[in-house]
Amino acid sequence: QVQLVESGGGLVQAGGSLRLSCAVSGGAVSSYSMGWFRQAPGKEREFVATIRTTESTYYANFVKGRFTISRDNAKNTASLQINSLNPEDTAVYYCSAKRGGSVYYRTRTSEYDVWGQGTQVTVSS
Repeated sequence: QVQLVESGGGLVQAGGSLRLSCAVSGGAVSSYSMGWFRQAPGKEREFVATIRTTESTYYANFVKGRFTISRDNAKNTASLQINSLNPEDTAVYYCSAKRGGSVYYRTRTSEYDVWGQGTQVTVSS
């Protein structure tokens, strides 16, 4: 079984930065398309970023260059670096995985079958 455990969330002031980590166990992170999603109160879970097995990346429009998704094969982790945080970024952030490659970027929740427990990011003004 593959399990994902997020860490790195917390309370930060607007303009600050956070690095969210996703520890992968039961499989090699290099064998999975990895995704980050977020869910704010009263809203549905939305796509944030994805990295394919080819290492190519794709981001949601609201990222506007502030977020960076990456993976560290040696540590078997995936990460999401978030800069210039604003209150609209407040949400629970989820790491997700889907084994195997694809010829397209996975941007929908239904395209992933393994999810972490989520980590809360709260941005104060």
